[in-house]
Amino acid sequence: MNNSITPNWDELLDYDQEHIWHPYAKLPSTTPAIGVVKTQGSIITLSDGREVVDGMSSWWAALHGYNHPKIQQAMHDQIDTMPHIMFGGFTHEPAIELAKRLVKLSPEGLEKVFFVDSGSVAMEVAIKMAMQYWISLSRPGKNRLLSVNNAYHGDTFATMAICDPINGMHSLFSEVLPKHFFAPAPEMGFDIESNNDDIRDLRAVLENHHNEIAAVTIEPIVQGAGGMRFYRPDYLKQLRELCDEFDVLLIADEIATGFGRTGKLFACEWAGISPDILTLGKTLTGGHITLAATLATSKISATISSGEPGILAHGPTYMANPLACRAAIANIDVLLTAPWQDNIKRIETHFNEMLIPLKAIDGVKDVRVLGAIGVVELEKDHLGADIQGEALESGVWLRPFGKLIYTMPAYNIPQNQLNDLTTGLIKSVINVIQKSSQL
Repeated sequence: MNNSITPNWDELLDYDQEHIWHPYAKLPSTTPAIGVVKTQGSIITLSDGREVVDGMSSWWAALHGYNHPKIQQAMHDQIDTMPHIMFGGFTHEPAIELAKRLVKLSPEGLEKVFFVDSGSVAMEVAIKMAMQYWISLSRPGKNRLLSVNNAYHGDTFATMAICDPINGMHSLFSEVLPKHFFAPAPEMGFDIESNNDDIRDLRAVLENHHNEIAAVTIEPIVQGAGGMRFYRPDYLKQLRELCDEFDVLLIADEIATGFGRTGKLFACEWAGISPDILTLGKTLTGGHITLAATLATSKISATISSGEPGILAHGPTYMANPLACRAAIANIDVLLTAPWQDNIKRIETHFNEMLIPLKAIDGVKDVRVLGAIGVVELEKDHLGADIQGEALESGVWLRPFGKLIYTMPAYNIPQNQLNDLTTGLIKSVINVIQKSSQL
């Protein structure tokens, strides 16, 4: 499209509504998408000229806001020399440099890196690694996984099979998905003193089925799309011990929590543990271009490589795309040179001051905050669309999910925009709850 010509947004949005599928949406869409013409920092400019504060950082991804100049410059430099090259038989400096950073920064022992295109595929590769590990050890019977209720690991078939079996899409495809084991979700609460009933339930599954289980999959500390649930680090520590005791692998899905969102660089650090396999995505390039990675221990790579057929049987066409790798390097460098921990604490303190009082509102079930994540859980599950609309009118972009009104802004969001974000969220929640109670 010629940038000198002003697009006819009415026509564009009509076409979009009729022809383009959006995430978790009907076609034709019953709720028209909102046109966007520009992003900058934590501000989104809509097609009607309005500017709104982004409370979602594009589903966790835009750590530093949009259009970060250092990441953009790195991408500009790379696109001039080599935007893409196949990774089969070739390698390149951006992939090598990114791997060095990931090995150095990730929990101890994760020394092998496999690059992929998205978080779901990173988990697919993690599952394949775990299965192939046991096949290479001549134990093919260890071919099932253990997940927990309220889990979310992606939308592809292998990952849907380890997402919450009741909510989401699992039940829709239950007749065609692989059958895995599930334990109760970790008890809610980051700072609680637990009676460890959840661990005893997990142990029981492992005691009965460890000879069938290849790996346990877990979202460390924060269960994301399955409920925005925060749980205690000691659960994660005990899970690591159980995996060692019963000889199963531990896959940590840090696609949402990696690179600082919870206040630690990786959420596993809260428990001081290292998984056997770690997945990263979303935040890897700071929301500038898609890229993900699966990291594994040397033991896993050596076992797979010494078995039959002696290769990891996976290879995406755009694996280790140089442009994406260069963006990821710049993103990590920007993060590590920024006062990101101070910013996370600033956001957490602000959320505690502003959002926690919503607990006193009739219609609000719970409010919880951890790091740069704020969650308002409602009693009713059908108010999200109205709250989204009210927030937009107040100059704030939110994307509620069922009963959950949540926000995870960019770490460097200016304080005045953070104030606008919480003011708009609070106003929209209160107004919509009051309107619904009058019906």
